[in-house]
Amino acid sequence: MPSGTHSGFPSHTSPQSPNNTSPANVTVPNTSIPSPIRGVNIGGWLILEEWMNPDIFSGTDAVDQWTFDETADANASLHEHWSTYFTEADVNKIASWGINALRIPIGYWAYNNTDTPYNKGADWYLEQAIGWARKAGLKVLVDCHGSPGSQNGFDNSGHEGNVSWQTPPNLETSIKVLETMAEKYGSVEYADVVFGIELVNEPISWDQNNFTTTQIWAQEAYKAVKSKAANKNLMVIMHDGFMGPASWEQVGATLNSNATESQAKFAIDVHLYQNQVASDSTLTQPEHIEMACNWTQSEFLPASSSLPVIVGEFSAQTNICANPDGSTVAGSTCYESGCQCSANVNITEWKQPLIQATRKFVEAEMEAFEHSSAGWFMWSYKGPGVWGLDNAIKYGVLGPKVTDRKYPNQCNFTSSIGSLI
Repeated sequence: MPSGTHSGFPSHTSPQSPNNTSPANVTVPNTSIPSPIRGVNIGGWLILEEWMNPDIFSGTDAVDQWTFDETADANASLHEHWSTYFTEADVNKIASWGINALRIPIGYWAYNNTDTPYNKGADWYLEQAIGWARKAGLKVLVDCHGSPGSQNGFDNSGHEGNVSWQTPPNLETSIKVLETMAEKYGSVEYADVVFGIELVNEPISWDQNNFTTTQIWAQEAYKAVKSKAANKNLMVIMHDGFMGPASWEQVGATLNSNATESQAKFAIDVHLYQNQVASDSTLTQPEHIEMACNWTQSEFLPASSSLPVIVGEFSAQTNICANPDGSTVAGSTCYESGCQCSANVNITEWKQPLIQATRKFVEAEMEAFEHSSAGWFMWSYKGPGVWGLDNAIKYGVLGPKVTDRKYPNQCNFTSSIGSLI
């Protein structure tokens, strides 16, 4: 269960680099992990994404963090953004919703920006946020979201376009950065609040990246992180590379030494969206809900597996239109008077049929995740429309608490099988 500040550990309101040494007479506090995890990503904060942060990009030709950091006054703009976009008041609001964990993305360049235009300094704000989370009783997953050379060519890696992460120097730099992160966030000082470190976010498994290389590297990175972390309970999380958790079962068995799921320290992160490919726009909302419920069979592992699975990202967003009678059609074109489409109507103007259709979907997602995985992190706290949990709660797409269910048991499950404790 979430816990507050443990006696003897700093509140960390003024972040500083912790010492990771763990003397024999120092007891490392147990890192209790919420079960299930009900979390939210703090996206668009320490790594900029133009679609989430259009205002800060205004007046520039930048398309990602790399090109933004090349602009005049980038450093001052970043510190203004970092200090205002996410504050202690936000943490307290998030906690009031029943959220119990934060996944906080950060770029490798916060720790090593050699030969790049990237500005350093984001780690100070991350460490401040960890202190806020501790005070609010939330746990934290520190996510290395952008890796050297770009692991996917997406803007969320910091550098859109070319992928060169798997060159030997970049893979080596990735591990060195993760060792630095492990020394900090796997320290005794943070053991009561930071439950895990994520090695890399969404590495592609095609084109310039080889999946076998990714799996070999992940095992090396796991060992490096565990060797540097004084907190031996620290979880090490790896994104599945879009290959599905089943493709990682052997790696999980090796790293977890066939431990039970509750004893495992290596876990897989899967990102599940229904708005990313063309086929998603061919589904009505009941079909989206059916797909979400069926994820328990297609995307997760059986209870007997030694490899925990976490849903590191998902969204309430689907591309549907809702008619006044509550029925839905696929896509973004209405055929009846009074119909509204999620893709082209501002959430501030949504009527009850669209709100209810979206709520049914996101509640089904959460039901599936809590049944068959260790839990979930919604993308994101702030974002356009229902990409923002803040908006979802404000406009009735979710209740005042993320555990509130207006449409329970849509998937007709009988028992839960996922856990980390």
